Amino acid sequence: MIKATFITLGKLKEKYLKDAVQEYTKRLSRYCQLEMVEIPAVSMSENPSQKEIEAALSRESDVILKKIPSDCFVFALCVEGKQRSSEEFANEIKRLVNSGKNLCFIIGSSYGLDEEVKKRANTRLSLSEMTFPHQLFRVMLLEQLYRGFKIIEGSTYHK
Repeated sequence: MIKATFITLGKLKEKYLKDAVQEYTKRLSRYCQLEMVEIPAVSMSENPSQKEIEAALSRESDVILKKIPSDCFVFALCVEGKQRSSEEFANEIKRLVNSGKNLCFIIGSSYGLDEEVKKRANTRLSLSEMTFPHQLFRVMLLEQLYRGFKIIEGSTYHK
């Protein structure tokens, strides 16, 4: 069974989001071993300067890069990433799983990811041009991964 690692900045705070993550973790257990790695976001002032943001992203990057499993295909979730349809995403997952690759998804802070993390990634992925709450995004990505596995198996879940 493949492993899917989610590296995220910050902890989930809201119970309904924790419940949703727990539900998708249960659903995904048929298809992959899911590991959630939560990294504390670096504290910044209320209105950080660009320099303060860059320094925080760099410090977060050091921790993120150490947490990436060596045998993974890495997806960096970022605004400049390529958008895919659910079917295209499912086909990419299928290709990776069939080649024996484990998966790693990196979700940065609300300020994004440092360039070093993006360089380490095998691909940059965007789910939408819209902006979503950072904490909700984790649930959305889990749902898309679950949808991808359901598409791969030919289920009616995806319509």
